[in-house]
Amino acid sequence: MAKNSQYDVVIYGATGFTGQLVADYMQQQYGRSVNWAMAGRSATRLASVRDALGVAAETPLLVADATDPGSIRVMVADARCVISTVGPYQLYGSDLVAACAELGTDYVDLAGEPGWMYDMIAAHHAAAVKSGARIVHSCGFDSIPFDLGVYFLQQAAQEQLGGPVPRVRGRVRAMQGEFSGGTAASLNATVAAVGENPGLLQRLGNPFALADGFSGPTQPADNKPYADEIVGQWVAPFIMATINSKNVHRSNALLGHAYGEDFQYDEMMMTGPGAAGKAMAEMVASINPLVGDKVPKPGEGPSKESREAGHYDVLFVGTAADGREIRAAVTGDMDPGYGSTSKMIAESALCLVQDCPDLAGGIYTPAPAMGNKLIRRLVASAGMTFNLET
Repeated sequence: MAKNSQYDVVIYGATGFTGQLVADYMQQQYGRSVNWAMAGRSATRLASVRDALGVAAETPLLVADATDPGSIRVMVADARCVISTVGPYQLYGSDLVAACAELGTDYVDLAGEPGWMYDMIAAHHAAAVKSGARIVHSCGFDSIPFDLGVYFLQQAAQEQLGGPVPRVRGRVRAMQGEFSGGTAASLNATVAAVGENPGLLQRLGNPFALADGFSGPTQPADNKPYADEIVGQWVAPFIMATINSKNVHRSNALLGHAYGEDFQYDEMMMTGPGAAGKAMAEMVASINPLVGDKVPKPGEGPSKESREAGHYDVLFVGTAADGREIRAAVTGDMDPGYGSTSKMIAESALCLVQDCPDLAGGIYTPAPAMGNKLIRRLVASAGMTFNLET
């Protein structure tokens, strides 16, 4: 923990679209009962956003700019935990992670950039261990519902089946809402990085790339539609599977392979039964939802009405070696990329600061860092559910 830190939580990027949603959530949910601050490049813009959102006038405003490492260090030194919504992280986030790791400040982000995350782990995990900083990537829709969904299912399997299940299927059963413009920008930045460093492609294709050198069994194919007998529907590739699967396998490694060293996991989107389901699966597989005119630009996003009309429902099916099954579902009450994500990252930061005094420093995924403590917060405050199904 940063010594003499003035603020429990600092929202870095508070003038951006997602950052504003996080600030609004903190104001509505906690007011000034939590000592939190807003940070961004412009004091004038910060004040304007604060006033437009109806955030308490006494909320501190901090000027910090990714192009000015000195300003980043000052912000980090004043915070117990920094929430970063400023992406693509591979372009704007490295100095912030380095400062947090050095100064002992906790950190959460929305990163879905496995190449960059690999580099941050390699460069800063040891420093974070030494300083006590708890750095947790991927604290939004990628990858909390999936990472914690598998964690929740495996805990139930331990209790009900006597051990973890070696095979878990993640199936997006329903989803209404937009992917964020930041997610699209991160994908584009990753594509550009691969162009400059073709060797990165091998890392991106390795499901165990973030598992600290562990290499497990061959994983199920997730790149084409098929009729999934386990769920009784056609399924199609899910675009977030690439990052979510890596985070799930990193969680398994950090948990001492609590899911088993033979663990297999995949994610697909359910599209319905029969010919109609097949046609929908083939259509889903043929398009990229992160490109095109309808994808928001960074700093843009859907209306409040659209966010509140959104939702998602993810089914997890665990299969034991003897064929027994266990099922769980994770749901969210707002659109995944904005409304629900802003609540998830805020609660992640507060969970680290308020609920995890004994967690050692290091670079984590959500499940091994916060586990059931974060699940309880998300259910109590963030409109999410975690339930077993029969």
